[in-house]
Amino acid sequence: MHTVAVLALDDVIPFDLATPIEVFSWARLPDGRPAYQVRVCGVTPSVAAGAFALQPPYGLEALAEADTIVLPGCRDLRPAPDQALDAIRAAAARGTRIASICVGAFVFAATGLLDGHRATTHWYAADLLAERHPEIEVDPNVLYVDNGQFLTSAGAAAGLDLCLHLVRRDYGSAVAADAARTAVMPLEREGGQAQFIVHDQPPSPRGSELEPLLRWMEEHCTRDLTLEQLAAQAGTSPRTLSRRFREQTGTTPLQWLLRSRIRRAQSLLEATSQPVDRIAGRVGFGSPTAFRERFKRVVGTTPHAYRAAFRRADPTVRRTDRVAGG
Repeated sequence: MHTVAVLALDDVIPFDLATPIEVFSWARLPDGRPAYQVRVCGVTPSVAAGAFALQPPYGLEALAEADTIVLPGCRDLRPAPDQALDAIRAAAARGTRIASICVGAFVFAATGLLDGHRATTHWYAADLLAERHPEIEVDPNVLYVDNGQFLTSAGAAAGLDLCLHLVRRDYGSAVAADAARTAVMPLEREGGQAQFIVHDQPPSPRGSELEPLLRWMEEHCTRDLTLEQLAAQAGTSPRTLSRRFREQTGTTPLQWLLRSRIRRAQSLLEATSQPVDRIAGRVGFGSPTAFRERFKRVVGTTPHAYRAAFRRADPTVRRTDRVAGG
């Protein structure tokens, strides 16, 4: 049985802690047996967790026995205890898979294991993570990042996406889909889907053979482009382009193009007072209705609600020193 150790440090965010416990506990093999054994471990016998305290039944020795270690976020982004960082490093050296949820990326980053890797965290804290750890390529655009042995996720519900992704990696889509049904959430939210925040560009694989085409698509995303036109621009066939896109970006050319338009719309909603219907036309949607439907599907809210939420925010206020709620 695959063993998952969830590390509970002081001031752990309860939602982040509960997410891996619940998702991995929901996973069942086809014969009904549990797919995972979940162990909550800590540095101290009692751990503060907001409105309550918990007593982890396992100590740091559980990290040495785990196949996967999950690092939930903590409300205060202070350094983790040295003994916890040492135990995480030792587990990584043995090949243990390690994943962080939300600002658990700060604990992960303190080990040095993410240096040279791409990673994500809650968008509130992305700038601070990049400031503290310039060796890490911090990408606030995505729900989670899978580097193989090391994985990171954004805040709150993105932890669910990451855990379901791990179940799918370990046992396949059928087991993961069953766990997703238990969680009453979709299985197929892509890791590259946007967090609820404005971005100038969708994520693209740097240095890949698709990079010139992706840059061209960003510049021309408001045009009514077809798959055939994109393939011609790339100098390949539509079928080959679709295959390469799926391999390198995890999505299709047209879906990537639509997300690029949505991100441009997010910028306009934040920075201008133009009517939503006009913005829809400016970013390449022929129908305002189609724009609203796509926007809500990608961002998770309506254009009007997005504008109301983000135009009220004061961009000079930094909210990364404390993250309340994962």
